Formats: sequence, structure tokens, C-alpha cells
Amino acid sequence: MPDLRTQEYMVNMGPHHPSTHGVCRLILTMDGEKVVDIEPVIGYLHRSLEKVCENRTYAQCIPIMDRFEYVTSMSTNQVFSLAAERLAEIEVPERAEYLRVIMLELNRIASHLLFYGTTAMDCGALTPFLYGLRERELIIDLFEMTCGQRLTYNYIWVGGVSKDIPPEFEPKCREAIKIIGEKLDDYQGLLNENPIWLARMKDVGILDPDLAIAWGVSGPVLRASGVKYDLRKDDPYSIYDKFDFDIPTLEAGDNFDRYLLRIEEIKQSIRIIEQALDGLPEGPIRGKVKANFKPPEGEVYCRIENSRGEMGVYIRSDGSKKPLRVKMRGGSFNQLQVLPEIVRGKGYYIADLVAIFATLDIILPEVDR
Repeated sequence: MPDLRTQEYMVNMGPHHPSTHGVCRLILTMDGEKVVDIEPVIGYLHRSLEKVCENRTYAQCIPIMDRFEYVTSMSTNQVFSLAAERLAEIEVPERAEYLRVIMLELNRIASHLLFYGTTAMDCGALTPFLYGLRERELIIDLFEMTCGQRLTYNYIWVGGVSKDIPPEFEPKCREAIKIIGEKLDDYQGLLNENPIWLARMKDVGILDPDLAIAWGVSGPVLRASGVKYDLRKDDPYSIYDKFDFDIPTLEAGDNFDRYLLRIEEIKQSIRIIEQALDGLPEGPIRGKVKANFKPPEGEVYCRIENSRGEMGVYIRSDGSKKPLRVKMRGGSFNQLQVLPEIVRGKGYYIADLVAIFATLDIILPEVDR
């Protein structure tokens, strides 16, 4: 009987594929139905945001930053504002800092709810998607109530925030986080013991902690591999050092732990928001900042803990009203680059790749900028 031999072939997954969460192209080397290797190809969404910012004043950069990572636009506003404030030595009023934390954590919850829904839908489950989007609307309504926008907010400005919260915000916010906290049991009840979900998640897509660190992975993906590292605790910014909250970690580093960790993070964000609402002081919402302020010559790099890991902005100033150099850093880029290391040689199928990609929670605008 002659030897049976197989021949590898290549398949393009994307750039226009619903499971790639944006215009990402994955060149797959296949052996039958098994994925042998992956080559991510990026750049389809490149918009030169950094160069656009270098031709705008610091204040005009904030709406541009909204497009950097649109799922958590509050974070993009925050990281640029924080960098500009440190560069120009601008003091932010205490009330504005509290409002920033509330908005950042609400946006983190909204992002994780979207992750919950889209990851389940990528694996063939529609109901969790409807559940996650239903509760996410409660948060989006709060943002619309405050700044008039539902996706790109232009809310956190250099020196503070653009508007104060309306009187009805606080009771609506408390009601929203109470509902979300109660619904988390329903979310887990749908999936945690579902045999199909467990088969797609458990022991699939394992990311070793040493490998994660070597590739610069951060955020929930890193913490799901057992590395307890969160910039809100390890390099505090804003007023996060005033709040009592935990940094959840899990050990397996597989799809299931990456899913479960984000559920736990929602619980911690709710804790932070409750404390911030309880301690919200009166006072101004923005420091004294000129429209076209000119920071002194120098450079600064600021980073925050986004829902996808470390988000950073480097600014170099030449003393003019426009930044001389802007460089952005998003966690999604590193998560995408480590994907071949997770899959290569493991004998995964394309269906497994879809689930792994989903649990890495990559947003392509953050990769391409």
C-alpha cells in the first residue's frame, strides 16, 4: 500500500471576515482541516492618526483619539489628555478626576459586555450577544445623557472633562450597574456549563505566561495566564490609588479563562464606580487651560490600563501649540502578533482559531491606527 501524503495549502481568512473583528487578513497554512501556521497581515485600516495629530493643536487631537480605539473612546481621550497634562504641568480638579474614573470604568464594562456577546456569537451562540448588547445600552445611554454621543465621546479633555453630569446621571448610573451586576449570573449560567461552549473554550488557545510577557501581551489576556499586572495598581494614574478593588487572575491561560476573567473584571469595575459615586466631590470640572496652550519643550510617555491592555501615548513638544511627534501604543497589536505562537503546531482547526481570535479581543483600529 503506497504511503499517504498530504500537501499543505494556503487560505486567506479576511480581511473582510466577520470573525476578524475588523479588516484583518490572516494567511493560513493548512494541512487538511488543521491550521499549521498563521501570518497576520495588517495595514488595511491605517489612517495616519499620529500624523494627523501632529498637524492639530493639543485640544483638536482629542476627537482624533476617539478613532484610535472606538470601543473604549473614553480611554483614548484619557491617555492623550494625561500625556498633555504631564507635559504642560496642568492640574486637573478633583471632581473631574472622579468623573473620569466613573466614565473609564463604565466604558470598560461596556467593552467587556461587547466581548461577551461577540465571542459567544463567533462560537455560534446568539442569545449571549443579545444579553450583552442589552445591558451595554444602559451604559451607552449614560454617555449620551452626559456628552451627547454614543460611541466617540470627545468627553475627557486636557485639564478635565467637557461637561458636568446632569442631576439624573447618578441614580441612573447606580441603577445600571446594579442591573449589570445581577445579570452576570445569567451570563455565566448560559455558558459555564454548556458542553459546546466548554469544548470550544477549555484547554484551547493556551498562552504560556512567559510567552505572553516576551511578546508584550497585557491586560486581561496576560492576567488570564496568571500574571497579576494592572497599571491601575502597578503604575497608578488619575486617582485610582484612592479606590479599593482587586485584580483578578486565572492560571490556565486558555479561551475559557480569558472569557471568565473579563466577567470578574466587570465586578471590580462596578466596585470602583460605586466608590467614585459615593465620594464624588463638588467643584470645577476643568482646570484653567488656554485653547491653544503651548507646553514647554520636552517629551512624555503616559500609559493607562485599557480593557485590552496597556494603552500609551508618546508626545514630543517643541514648545508650539501643536505636538511635534505623537506615537500611540495599543494592546491589540501585541495580542495579534502572539496569535501564531498560540496556534502554531497545536493541531487546531479553523473553528478553534475563530474562538482563540475572539478571546484575544482584538480591535483593528488600535492595531493599524
